[in-house]
Amino acid sequence: MNAPLDAGPTDPQDFGFLVGDWEVAHRRRTDFLDAGSAWAEFAATSRCWSLFDGAGNIDEMDVPGQGWMGLTLRLRDRASGLWSLHWSSSRSGRLFPPVIGGFTDGRGDFYGDDTYDGKDVRVRYVWSGISRDTARWEQAFSVDGEKSWVTNWVMEFTRRRVPASGTPAG
Repeated sequence: MNAPLDAGPTDPQDFGFLVGDWEVAHRRRTDFLDAGSAWAEFAATSRCWSLFDGAGNIDEMDVPGQGWMGLTLRLRDRASGLWSLHWSSSRSGRLFPPVIGGFTDGRGDFYGDDTYDGKDVRVRYVWSGISRDTARWEQAFSVDGEKSWVTNWVMEFTRRRVPASGTPAG
């Protein structure tokens, strides 16, 4: 499915909502390819900052209960207007292949190709439920040419409040 790539140019500020500090509630399948596998739940914090006047950003996620950190580099291609999202984890220290796409009507759809457990997978990221203080991200894999998807990771973002003293809450 190439619909997100055909959606046309997106706004360079599409990911502006993500800049700042967040609490993140994770739900992740214990087996990314098995829709019947159990969900593991854990918490994280995330901090995102803008690059290139909003045409890029980086977020760093700290997942202390799991013993790792992650980051996403997002860049908007100036020629096509599409975004490429590149994930990395302290567990591997490498960038995974990007997912590419854009936003339509407040929803971001991004697609790419990767491998998981030795199998070729089509990857889909969806950003939705976006407001000033909340956002939802989900990842799904397809092994059958996008006929079916297994949603295997969901993150619910809630903006961290900064008290009047200037130090983060909590």
